[in-house]
Amino acid sequence: MKKWRCRQASFSRVFSLFVIALGALALVNATALAADPRPVSVPVYVIDISGEVDPGMAAFAERAVADIAGDPDAIMIAEIDTFGGRVDSALEIVDTFLKIPAEQSIAFVRKKAISAGALIALSCGRLVMMPATTIGDCAPITYSQEGPEMLGEKFQSPIRAKFRALAKRNGYPVKLAEAMVSMDKEVFEVEMDGETLFMDASDYGDLTDAEKEKITRKKTVVEQGELLTMDAAEALSLGFSKMTTDTVEDMLAAMGIENYEIVRIEPSWSESMVRFIGRIAPILMMIGLAALYMEMKAPGFGFPGIVGLVCLGIVFLNQYMVGLADYTELLILGAGLVLMAIEVFVIPGFGIAGFAGIVFLAVGLILSFQGFVLPDPAVPWEFGILVDNVLRVVGAFLAALLTGLLFLAYVLPRFSTARKGPFLETDLKAAHADSSETGKVKAGDRGVAMTFLRPSGKMKISGEIIDVVTENEFLEKGTPVMVKAIKGNRIIVAPVSEEQAP
Repeated sequence: MKKWRCRQASFSRVFSLFVIALGALALVNATALAADPRPVSVPVYVIDISGEVDPGMAAFAERAVADIAGDPDAIMIAEIDTFGGRVDSALEIVDTFLKIPAEQSIAFVRKKAISAGALIALSCGRLVMMPATTIGDCAPITYSQEGPEMLGEKFQSPIRAKFRALAKRNGYPVKLAEAMVSMDKEVFEVEMDGETLFMDASDYGDLTDAEKEKITRKKTVVEQGELLTMDAAEALSLGFSKMTTDTVEDMLAAMGIENYEIVRIEPSWSESMVRFIGRIAPILMMIGLAALYMEMKAPGFGFPGIVGLVCLGIVFLNQYMVGLADYTELLILGAGLVLMAIEVFVIPGFGIAGFAGIVFLAVGLILSFQGFVLPDPAVPWEFGILVDNVLRVVGAFLAALLTGLLFLAYVLPRFSTARKGPFLETDLKAAHADSSETGKVKAGDRGVAMTFLRPSGKMKISGEIIDVVTENEFLEKGTPVMVKAIKGNRIIVAPVSEEQAP
């Protein structure tokens, strides 16, 4: 019993020493971690926003932000170099970037952020520019025979409201942001009560005399009739840009972000292909429609039909990939193709089914190029997009018709030319048609018309009744006739004159 108690006491002392050792080790580790902290690196995602702003770019931006959204501590940098593009696509990109908190989004202007590019840049919480870069000039324009024309107040107002909302959200000068859109905005920089303010001519006119007396300095920043476009230095001095740096790394260092990992999100090959196909879509439409037209003019179904379906299928798939086309457009296009097939293979000629098929094809193609069915009066640029799409599709139809006609008239006959060879060295002048009637008569034989010849009919010769034809002469029944010539399977006769009568 004593021995067992001694062993128990020994075990207790060993266990106590073990616990003390574990505690000391934990204390040492904690002290080491406190002395040598290892902060987790900050993920920095750089999105390439370059080239024309189009539906393909909007789809790419949505995919990129979806990848970033899973990391709440990530910083998004939109690296911008664009002259702008479609307003609807720019607004989609803006709405996508607004999903990122303002303190975690940065616009880095690599060369230029003009027009729709300026709108995208101001959607980010902070703006940084490289030296000698530019931003601004976002007036909505259209193109006519006289060149680019600025659209009116109806178009400017909703875009100006979007600039105003973005400027308020991210702390940019509101009046200057509006001056990027409208030329009638005259903006002054005013110092009042030790504070620098930007106000337009309307705001300045509303000041009381007492308030105007407090103004110590007034400077015109944007003249009336001009659009605000700034270089990097001007954007910095006017309160848009936070800094001017040469690289993204310099910018992050200036912001105090030291431990980070840059992840560049570039368009995939499929996204680049989608944007390329979007640019050549009118050409593909023209080729596809021209091929279908040639298929309608040829019997059966062959190579032109396959080419037409492939080209139109590529156009539709491209629009589906960028989110503009859906099953509705697919059903409309399918109905158009079915109606045209009925016109070609079932109903002879060209009628209601063929015309309806063309209309269905045109409507399906037009809808596949836009994200709406009918323009919203509150969004005036949608009507412009609809008009552009109608002109694009109608132009493709007309070009396809002309191309098809020229191909059938001048190109296809060259491919159908027979190759010369020994088997074509003789002609068919001495050949006769394989006809039992032509073998029974010869030139000079005489007979009597058994029916009226107008100009074809029957004659009796040597007791045989045979089919004959005159050379555009109408002869009465019973008229004496003589075989004048035999051409192929035709027996040509003529009336017997009095001199030829026996």
